[in-house]
Amino acid sequence: MGKGTPSKGKKNKASSHKTCRRCGKHSYHRRKKFCASCGFGHTAKLRQPSWRNRYRAFNGKKSFYR
Repeated sequence: MGKGTPSKGKKNKASSHKTCRRCGKHSYHRRKKFCASCGFGHTAKLRQPSWRNRYRAFNGKKSFYR
């Protein structure tokens, strides 16, 4: 089987993500065995990119950074 249309038909059989044991989000990849949200399966530390918590909601002050 090639990498074109016939192989694309196999993508509807099963879901690729399930609920993560560590963060509870539906981001744990079944085949790759790691969570895309918290990094469970790849690292012991919690996955927190620098852009994730940079901005907060506007609360009257212009203190955008933590």
